[in-house]
Amino acid sequence: MKNKKIVQFIAFVMVMTLFSCKNSQIFNDIGKVEKKDIPSKFADSLPVDSTNMADWNWKKLFTDPNLVALIDTALIRNQELNIILQEIDVAKNEVRLAKGEILPTAGVRLGVGMDKYGEYTANGAVESQLEVEHGKHFPKPMGDFNIGAYFSWEVDLWKKLRNSKKAATSRFLSSVEGKNFMVTNLVSEIADSYYELVALDKKLEVIDTNIAIQSEALEVVKKQKDAARVTQLAVNRFEAQLLNTTNLKFEIQQEIVEAENRINFLIGSFPKSIQRSSEDFKSVDLVVGPTGVPSQLLSNRADIRRAEQELMASKLDVKVARASFLPSFGIKAGAGFNAFSPRVWFNPESILLNLVGDLVAPLINRNALKAKYYSANARQNQAVFDYERSILNAYIEVVNQLSKLEKYDSSYNTKQKEVELLNQSVNISNSLFSSARADYMEVLLTQRETIDATMDLIEIKLIQLNAKIDLYRSLGGGWK
Repeated sequence: MKNKKIVQFIAFVMVMTLFSCKNSQIFNDIGKVEKKDIPSKFADSLPVDSTNMADWNWKKLFTDPNLVALIDTALIRNQELNIILQEIDVAKNEVRLAKGEILPTAGVRLGVGMDKYGEYTANGAVESQLEVEHGKHFPKPMGDFNIGAYFSWEVDLWKKLRNSKKAATSRFLSSVEGKNFMVTNLVSEIADSYYELVALDKKLEVIDTNIAIQSEALEVVKKQKDAARVTQLAVNRFEAQLLNTTNLKFEIQQEIVEAENRINFLIGSFPKSIQRSSEDFKSVDLVVGPTGVPSQLLSNRADIRRAEQELMASKLDVKVARASFLPSFGIKAGAGFNAFSPRVWFNPESILLNLVGDLVAPLINRNALKAKYYSANARQNQAVFDYERSILNAYIEVVNQLSKLEKYDSSYNTKQKEVELLNQSVNISNSLFSSARADYMEVLLTQRETIDATMDLIEIKLIQLNAKIDLYRSLGGGWK
């Protein structure tokens, strides 16, 4: 009879397992497979070389001591970076939590209670018929004193708990890569803002120079007006241009304040003056190193590595969701003492032992499991698209910066020649105007064109520097 019951139990277990396995197999694998296809070169003109400037430490690219000091400060005090560091701690604790779910649970329990059943209840009727000892009935109310150890463990037959732990680990690594990506962007953002500030200083210098020139020209025109060589109209036009240039100075000064405070925000500081190089902005340059091969983006770009870890976690989530259709097996055990009175609490007759094994398989609530499974697959597909988008975006960013460097090198050379010619034209127009061989409008127009061209030249120089910084960032440099 006993063997028959064992056979029946085994048969029941097999039926539940087969039914659950059938449930888990009703879904085809609908997860999208990621593509890692990437061109072999960034441009046909570039040689194929694995040497990559992304492997440089950022201090090799930026040698200005003021800029280095700002970046060092930001890496310690930037609030957004510190928020991400806290997110890493959260993700690390999630890994510990998932690891703890795999391990058995054990503990010690101590309990003291008291019960009194009515005599006309089932428990009360039984107690009234029983004797603790001969001639001695159970006490009323009856105490309940227990102490013992307990143990429980879910046997991870289908790797559900282990896959959950691996998914938590992948998300922890994703948060680390998120921090690295933040460092890369922070380094480049401070460098961009720093050189923008230096460029604004140079613009302000150009404005001050032109204000001096225009003030001198205004005095000349006033003298010519007194000599009846020009009218008040000429004086008004020269004065209006001087006022316009002075107004432009105020705009540049405001931009300087905002640029300084943008850097102050990045370094976690209240508004203050930013120390910067007094070197001529035209002579500032950054050395551009080799760009390597596009496949190196997969290992150098922190955002791609982050997306890859998120993709790995989402794949594991799908496995966990699929395993939910399979039966789970748990073991529970306990040992201790349980008695109605402290006097007999630790007697041999008060020893309590229990051992339970349970097998739970989903039979009815399949819609909820289906929803969980399909949601996990949808999130995996999202992660695939995000991963592929990160690769495509990284490649395009590098190509854009390489093209920008090439085009703006040519643009700078062209604009520099234009500025040289216009500077000569200013001197010529002033001389011709002084000898009454040129109209004052020619002088005004030449001065305006010179200011605009000089400002454009500074802007092009800034774009060149930003392109070099952004190329370094796009290749994945700055966080190592």
